[in-house]
Amino acid sequence: MRLSLHAASVALAVWSSACSAQSVDTHQPIDDETWARAQGEARARIERQIRPQQARNVILFVADGMSVPTITAARIFDGQQNGAGTDDVENLLSFEHFPDAALVRTYSTDAQVPDSANTASAMVTGYKTRNGAISVLADQHLDVCDGTATPPATLIELAENRGLATGIISSARITHATPASTYAHSVSRSWEVDAALPPEAVEAGCEDIAAQLLSFDHGDGIEVVLGGGRQAFLPDSDGGRRGDGRNLMQEWSDRGGVSLTTADEFHALDVASDAPVLGLFTGSHLSFEADRDAADEPSLAELTSFALRRLAQDEGGYVLVVEAGRVDHAHHGTNAYRAFTDMQAFADAIAAAVDIVDLDDTLIVVTADHGHTMTISGYPARGNPILGLVREANEDGSTSLSFDAGGRPYTTIGYANGPNTRDQDGDALTEEEVTDTNYRQEAAVRMPSETHSGADVALYATGARSHYFSGSMEQNTIFHLMTAALGWEIDEESRD
Repeated sequence: MRLSLHAASVALAVWSSACSAQSVDTHQPIDDETWARAQGEARARIERQIRPQQARNVILFVADGMSVPTITAARIFDGQQNGAGTDDVENLLSFEHFPDAALVRTYSTDAQVPDSANTASAMVTGYKTRNGAISVLADQHLDVCDGTATPPATLIELAENRGLATGIISSARITHATPASTYAHSVSRSWEVDAALPPEAVEAGCEDIAAQLLSFDHGDGIEVVLGGGRQAFLPDSDGGRRGDGRNLMQEWSDRGGVSLTTADEFHALDVASDAPVLGLFTGSHLSFEADRDAADEPSLAELTSFALRRLAQDEGGYVLVVEAGRVDHAHHGTNAYRAFTDMQAFADAIAAAVDIVDLDDTLIVVTADHGHTMTISGYPARGNPILGLVREANEDGSTSLSFDAGGRPYTTIGYANGPNTRDQDGDALTEEEVTDTNYRQEAAVRMPSETHSGADVALYATGARSHYFSGSMEQNTIFHLMTAALGWEIDEESRD
């Protein structure tokens, strides 16, 4: 006999009620640690008070390549580094305490798997674009150079137009895709320096990305720019890469700004000064956190703390974009150790920001531009080194090595593709080998460099109007929610 839709609904309701009643009698005891922890999380969400007031400030933190598995593994790694033992899986990174979260769809207009240029552009312009393009529309090319097309305004440009202070920080080159998207408009992300422009771009009047930082003419200019990539700002004669002979760092200083290249100069900065700061501490990218010499390069947390204290002096509010760019680079080399230590530096920078700002008037958004192919697999026991060989738990509390189909041990962390594929005739892996700082995790498909993934990435938010961020969203929606939190109404026709 077939039930009517109404009868089926009633039956389902009765069944659900019975199951609910039964579950009350069969749940774990209230003194169980996992039960108590879940109760605490539930209570925090139930009792949470939303901050509905308009944001005065926005901070966008982007960890380049921070896939969801990267967050999970870095969380465990961080717990193990801090002696968490078998509680390693319960550790949380600073931003994982934020009350609001979402999943972000990262595809570009021409690819299922994106790169950093189009993904960063989506977040700071509100438009998706093609792979490799920096803050231009998907159908714009050399016409943005000759003036016949108008590219979309970026979050930093809009903020300056509205009288806010602005800052850009990156552990990569400041001309690299993510930071470049905030202040430049370029047909190609590779046009970081004038010598990289092809003849047709020169003929069309295109300006390289580094030069666009100097020609930025919105508001009173960007107040703080800190990162790597000094070579794109210096002429060949000074050890740089510029073929036009310009010294852009000197030009910054000549306009009344402060340009610096060393950690000592950075630490000597007067946070009360209103002179715009350009700090480029390395010729190319900043060092991985695992290799950073504090005497030469400030940490991401130090750069963030300075920028926030400097920008907070502006009465009109501020917008700050901070990128942990080298998580991505470590993943491309399938070197999980450096990816995880750079994730720790990223989490430290976010914690520093939370300590400084007032969340009643500041929105903090933490996300990634795209993911990577890193995986966490096998059945390792709690407390097993996240970078180590897989050891499964036995009933007596001991652990035993797990083996692949060929009878050899394998690691918890692996990659779908990359340069280090398993040699079936090679020696078996050892714990000492796989936990070395320089070890490159194994990959299933041999590639000269590991690729991005097309999976959704996570977003975390806290502060003023952070409740706007939830569910599953398009990546360019992030821009629209940040500007809405600031109370801006963006004119689509002028994109300003």
